[in-house]
Amino acid sequence: MEHWTDVFYNKTVSWWRSFMDMLPEILLALLIFLVAVACGRLVRRGVFRLVQRFSGKSSVARLFAVIVQLVVLLTGLFIALDILQLNKAVSSLLAGAGIIGIILGFAFQDITSNFISGVYIAIKKPFDIGHTIKTNDFIGNVEDIQLRSTTIRTFSGLHLMIPNRDIIQKPLINYSLTRERRIELEFFIDSATDLRAFREAVMKAMAKLHYLFPGRDPEIYFNDFRENAIKVAVWYWIDNHAPPGYMVARHDAIFHIMDHLKEKEISLMVPMSLQQLNQQATN
Repeated sequence: MEHWTDVFYNKTVSWWRSFMDMLPEILLALLIFLVAVACGRLVRRGVFRLVQRFSGKSSVARLFAVIVQLVVLLTGLFIALDILQLNKAVSSLLAGAGIIGIILGFAFQDITSNFISGVYIAIKKPFDIGHTIKTNDFIGNVEDIQLRSTTIRTFSGLHLMIPNRDIIQKPLINYSLTRERRIELEFFIDSATDLRAFREAVMKAMAKLHYLFPGRDPEIYFNDFRENAIKVAVWYWIDNHAPPGYMVARHDAIFHIMDHLKEKEISLMVPMSLQQLNQQATN
């Protein structure tokens, strides 16, 4: 019994002496860690304000602020452990963090990819809320941009959430970035039509569109023909940022063109297909 009492006493005294010998290092390590905590909070606030000023997104600013704060805290922790000469603990923490990072990267690679794409969209801003975009064969107005997905509202009124990775990896058309927008109308007319009279009728019809883009005259091209029909392309430009908008501009142009063609007794045609032409030749 006395033997175990002596062992306990000696161990306790040894630990106490070791603790007292390391007390300056412990206090210094604790001080450094507390300074790191305080600096982390200050840096987090500064980074949040800076990133929010450039990106305009609170979620992105919060993300970067938390990441920088964690870096500051980990740096202080590693310095504190090194002062305490716990090098093996530092190595174990780094190795464990690396392994956990690899495992999480493989397990959540889709989420991570969408997350990174969301950060890219927030910083580069290829589009913004309110813009009209076309991506992944969908077209609509952007209503919300999150770190994982973007919500657009299609012209039929449906809310569509598209993963940010799919938006970044595929072609994107942002109609709102361009002020001038060209509208194209294509149709066929009878091959016996007087082309000069047709051109005059179309130009009179287009003159009724008071909102055409200044300095951009309508263009008419006869770009193909069949046995019974000629293909016509009518191009005209509108201000993409002003009323009446794309659909109304198409509607008005077709309405006035048809009115003037009827006055000139010019009718549209449905061209014969190759199969119909072959059947006609056979007969």
